[in-house]
Amino acid sequence: MAVLGSTGSVGTSTLEVIAASEGRLVPYLLAANRSTRALVEQARIFRPAWIVVADAAAAGDLDVADLPAGTRLAVGPEPLDDLVRSPEVDRVVSAIVGAAGLRSTWAAVDAGKTVALANKETLVMAGPLVMRLAERTGARILPVDSEHSAIHQALRSGGFDEVERIVLTASGGPFRTWSQAALAAATPAEALRHPTWSMGRKITIDSATMMNKALELIEARWLFGVPSEKLGVIVHPQSIVHSLVEFVDGSVIAQLSPPDMKLPIQYALLHPRRLPGPSRRFDFSRAVGLEFEPPDPQRFPALRLGHEAASRGGSCGAVLNAANEEAVRGFLDGEIRFTDIADVCARVLDEHPFQADPSLDEIRRLDAWARQEVVKWVCV
Repeated sequence: MAVLGSTGSVGTSTLEVIAASEGRLVPYLLAANRSTRALVEQARIFRPAWIVVADAAAAGDLDVADLPAGTRLAVGPEPLDDLVRSPEVDRVVSAIVGAAGLRSTWAAVDAGKTVALANKETLVMAGPLVMRLAERTGARILPVDSEHSAIHQALRSGGFDEVERIVLTASGGPFRTWSQAALAAATPAEALRHPTWSMGRKITIDSATMMNKALELIEARWLFGVPSEKLGVIVHPQSIVHSLVEFVDGSVIAQLSPPDMKLPIQYALLHPRRLPGPSRRFDFSRAVGLEFEPPDPQRFPALRLGHEAASRGGSCGAVLNAANEEAVRGFLDGEIRFTDIADVCARVLDEHPFQADPSLDEIRRLDAWARQEVVKWVCV
């Protein structure tokens, strides 16, 4: 196993799954950006062959004498790419946050690895390119996001040509019932108070704006090869039904479980086998209510942007993702209002120089362009 982003929320849950696997899963490589203290502690527990610190400045604070015997240190993105390609690595957990995860995920797919994909930005930014690469190299991409894992499981109930539509569920975040006026005054602390999931700061803000669902629509478009008109979103506050697939005969197949990322992680790491694991279980001795409601397009304008980007394809996903990352940073830093996040993303998406079939280099250039545009907008 190579766990990229091992000190983040998905990475730490992955290590819990590995620890409970009774030796079936063995960590060869653990990688983090700057969290060297946490990374060293993980190395002491799991004793991988390698740890990688992507940020050279952060690596300067690390004392290799603190590493256990047999664990070596590499620094920077280039060594990470090389190690991901190692023959010792069978499966790669791509859990680096944001656009930064595209590079190492690309290296894993190019090397024909099985990739447990938690970094949705890889397919949001470069879905067609990544899926074509996987087809050429024989790489398998298994989703870790709970929604896409649920879809992956539900799709086993029928043929691809029998799918009527795919519906991703959304918790609605902390602002599901807030008025427009209240949303405009929402603080970062309020936005970070998610009602059902414990996640990193960026993804928690994305849940509050429902931009996470916009990006997941784009990811599903390329991961499952379905047209955008067959994709939808429904609000489900309990976060128990993780997504649904409706077939042409009217059957709706859903995957249910308590909100715990360890289950979809284990599904991706052990697929196609199902084994006991550390994830939470239902208590069927207690009553459970399930609610579903359509999302409010006025309260969550980000959803329209996701549908637009999934429909148009091309460079739209990369631009929307980059604009959102910068806008979220601006909100967390107190530079813009909560409601400005979707507004600035819409503006940058509308004004960007659209390319129908961009190369990887063009995607990177547009990513940088979109970020600069957001900075200009924030500074106005």
